[in-house]
Amino acid sequence: MAINNPYAAYQNNSVNTASPGELTLMLYNGSLKFIHIAKKAIEEKNIELKNTNIQKTQAIINELMVTLNTNLEVSKNLISLYDYINRRLTEANIKSDMTILEEVEGLITDFRDTWKEVIHLNRQKQHAGQGGQA
Repeated sequence: MAINNPYAAYQNNSVNTASPGELTLMLYNGSLKFIHIAKKAIEEKNIELKNTNIQKTQAIINELMVTLNTNLEVSKNLISLYDYINRRLTEANIKSDMTILEEVEGLITDFRDTWKEVIHLNRQKQHAGQGGQA
């Protein structure tokens, strides 16, 4: 229950009040967290934990795919990259392959870092556009 757990209440509130850009950033961060857990599970030979967390990462990548605006050219490229990531995650899961997970982790980290920069630049533009308004 969120009432008994202030952290859960905070998390729920941050998701509910986040902008679409911030939600995308949260999805990237979540996928990186699950990849990290899957890598640790491979090291510990915990097949169930590895499988669960790779599947969680795939669910996030699928969510990112279905929410893309397909009218934009960049979205077509992103769909191809997300599809590639999903295929590599399946392969990593089947083979318990740490190298593949590290490759995917690098791609998602690049997406996340780029997205962070986009959010930062948009905020700068918004603040510049407000000028002396108070």
